[in-house]
This record gives sequence, C-alpha cells and structure tokens, in this order.
Amino acid sequence: MDIKPLRTEHDYRSTLERIEGLMTAEANTPDGDLLDILVTLVEAYERKYFPMELPDPVEAIKFRMDQLGLRPKDLEPMIGRSNRVYEILNRKRPLTLKMVWQLHKNLGIPAESLVKQPENVCVR
Repeated sequence: MDIKPLRTEHDYRSTLERIEGLMTAEANTPDGDLLDILVTLVEAYERKYFPMELPDPVEAIKFRMDQLGLRPKDLEPMIGRSNRVYEILNRKRPLTLKMVWQLHKNLGIPAESLVKQPENVCVR
C-alpha cells in the first residue's frame, strides 16, 4: 500500500484516479481499507485547497423548499405567520434562534448555514 500526503495538484488527481478504480471495493477488505484512507486524504486536501463557503441563509431555505416542493405557507409552523415568512424570504427580517432551530429540525437545513450573517439584511 503506497500512501503519501497529497501536496500537489498531480497528487490529488492521481489519488482521484486510484479512488475511481477502487469504488467497487467491499468494506473490511484491503482494497476497501485503502479506499477509506484515500477518500480521507482527498477530503482533507479539498477542505484545505477548495474550501466551500456556506450558503446565504435565505438561499439555503429557498433551495430546501425547492427540493421538497414546499411553498411559503409550509414554513409557517417553523417561522410564524405568512407575513413573517415573506419578511424572511425577502430579506426584510433576520432569522431568530428559534426559527433556525425549527428549520434545522424540520427541514434538515444545516444550522451553520442558517446562522451565517445574511448578505442583504441589516442586523442590529
């Protein structure tokens, strides 16, 4: 098993190719163990060199609504009355901690995405 840190773009690409060849490996076999190790190395490299910024909270909500086929009315149990839902979706009001908790719990939106300071809301 030839494993080394990923230091260059070439190391990264080569490792991705090795992973592709191991995708059918069964768990708890030498190839399965190698696959786990290589995936861990690639994830660390990507976190370092390709960091992903969290989405805007409103965009995260709209994306999840689209995924689940929800309408603004469906958010009322989590956010409040329809006028409050539209204030949130139109960036007129920031999310409260209770709203964040409810959206996370009921829609599975990562809390980290919901607590990020929105781009166009004046937070006091």
